[in-house]
Amino acid sequence: MTLPRIAPMLATPGVLPPAGQDMRWAYETKQDGQRVVVYLPGDGSVVLRARSGEDITAAYPELLSLGGALGSTAAILDGEIVVLDERGRGDFQRLQSRMGLAHAPARAARRAAETPVHLMLFDVMHLRGDLTGTRYARRRQELEALGLAGPFWSTPSALVGHGESALRATRENALEGLVCKRLDSVYEPGVRSRAWIKIRNMRTADVIIGGWSPGRGRLAGLPGAVLVGQREAGRLRYAGSVGTGWSTEERLALARLLSAAESDTCPFDTVPPVPGAHWVLPLLVGEVRYSTRTRAGLLRQPSWHRLRPDLAPEDSAADLP
Repeated sequence: MTLPRIAPMLATPGVLPPAGQDMRWAYETKQDGQRVVVYLPGDGSVVLRARSGEDITAAYPELLSLGGALGSTAAILDGEIVVLDERGRGDFQRLQSRMGLAHAPARAARRAAETPVHLMLFDVMHLRGDLTGTRYARRRQELEALGLAGPFWSTPSALVGHGESALRATRENALEGLVCKRLDSVYEPGVRSRAWIKIRNMRTADVIIGGWSPGRGRLAGLPGAVLVGQREAGRLRYAGSVGTGWSTEERLALARLLSAAESDTCPFDTVPPVPGAHWVLPLLVGEVRYSTRTRAGLLRQPSWHRLRPDLAPEDSAADLP
């Protein structure tokens, strides 16, 4: 059977629905992985397409057996490919070693044996016909009735109502966040819709600026990103590059401060691999927001929040893993 191409529906960043509307929404754990649309034509085959529409099937050979999971029933499913850590949470750093191998099947097979992925399914857009115009609550019933649970895939539950409790649970378990989905919403292919709201759990950290990398385009001549670290056992450990979160005025003010602190010596205990980096004396402390850390301790999705002139550099040591 030839299945139609369906672009994934996208969520809009936001906050929990008002308490009075809580029971009109379902809540799903936000997964830290690669979005995928799964095409099951009912002939035993499977095609996996990334959000861009690229065919990435060959990158994940362990998911090929999903093609026969529904027998001759044709379906199009929505989900997220993750690599689970020891606590059952998505680990994006481990997943990165599996991405980009769609044109290298031999390498993909080796990586699959070393670092298997898991497909989290959360929607169905086609099943014995088009379901995109069907309400989320009904689509969810259809998906769960398929009973898709296997060695490399599952259908995590969705919670109707109790949004505050659901969000609190994601924070307590160090999960990426929550996706809120209106029960009466239809599936809008390719649309970033207010019917789906994503809430990312962001953490904060105090960091020391040890350098910066030049901006490009309209940011030419200004810092494009600052290179930050934290104290550990008396050394300044590199924690990553932060390139967002400033207004133009704030970036100009920061440029003046960095110029005054210019240094010929890298202050980090290990020189970070940042081409064209400029080093500064490790005097400026700032606060950043971020989602998680990599196993190497680098900040993921960091964003600048503010300077902390009230803190001395030796105060920014606390929350390294």
